[in-house]
Amino acid sequence: MAEDDVTKEQLAAIAAENEEPEAVNYKPPAQKSLKEIQELDKDDESLRKYKEALLGSVAADADTSVPNVQVTRMSLICESAPNPLVLDLQRDLEELKNEGFILMEGVEYKIKISFKVNKEIVSGLKYVQQTFRKGIRIDKTDYMVGSYGPRATEFDFLTTMEEAPKGLLARGNYVIKSKFTDDDKHDHLSWEWNLNIKKDWKD
Repeated sequence: MAEDDVTKEQLAAIAAENEEPEAVNYKPPAQKSLKEIQELDKDDESLRKYKEALLGSVAADADTSVPNVQVTRMSLICESAPNPLVLDLQRDLEELKNEGFILMEGVEYKIKISFKVNKEIVSGLKYVQQTFRKGIRIDKTDYMVGSYGPRATEFDFLTTMEEAPKGLLARGNYVIKSKFTDDDKHDHLSWEWNLNIKKDWKD
């Protein structure tokens, strides 16, 4: 049997195993701007200090020309990888469709998403990943990233440890559709990339 010689029936069985239960019906709280939050109870000195510790001293009149959330990089963190595995997400996203990562079967790795929050607090950030093989969706995973306020430096989000699939049927190319979204269903960035599972790093 040749590598990547997996049937549609086998892919359907994998997809059924990976099916997630329905999400809980969660309603996010009403969004308040950073300026509104800073203005609330501004005469209460202890509350003002608490909010500054929480939110930092970012000016409420930040540059309006930049998006509130900028997703800058995606990395695969794998101790056994011979080279860094990084995708620059500020490049042309169409080009990324032809790029991706090679992973040796069975290795453990984490996905790291680097992003900036520029102007307003963003609540319920979420990283959504759908994995396709030969056009069939075999997995969908939602990672809760959390809520963040603006700051000058980037934030990094790390997924839990994953294990690359292994075995003859697992080897081959996977197309992955990624999305960085939030409670208000803002699509901060959607991108597509490839993951190629090989028998060895040098294959």
